[in-house]
Amino acid sequence: MLKDKVFLTQTDTTIGFISQNADRLTQIKQRPPYKHYITAVNSQKILQCFTRIPSTHHNRVRRSKKTTFIMPNGHSYRLIQDIHHLLLLNRLKWAYTTSANLSGSNYDEAFAKEHADVIITPLQTSKQASKIYKLGKTTLKRIR
Repeated sequence: MLKDKVFLTQTDTTIGFISQNADRLTQIKQRPPYKHYITAVNSQKILQCFTRIPSTHHNRVRRSKKTTFIMPNGHSYRLIQDIHHLLLLNRLKWAYTTSANLSGSNYDEAFAKEHADVIITPLQTSKQASKIYKLGKTTLKRIR
């Protein structure tokens, strides 16, 4: 069943773990359980199932590439545009995404391959991290 699997794949920004099971990702990364993961979604329609996008930011979210948005509810979402990353997300519709390393550590290929259930190749070098913006009702604040 795909919901319990942890995928190691090239995301739109880095090599990362993707899964619909946040508890499993927390256990693998040895990360505090109170931290939220970025939820990657394949369409704006699926994004609207999770949260309400403030009306002043609809176009910004729809047109963004490699950008994560922290919504007013405190959860973060990324609308995926990358064709290769969408191949997996179109099957899952949404998934939690995180870098493929221990929390606070650098990428280690041996660690990543050991803890993934499914490895999707090719794995390329890490690219630039995504931009992160915090959306308010009318405000926009750049976090990273």
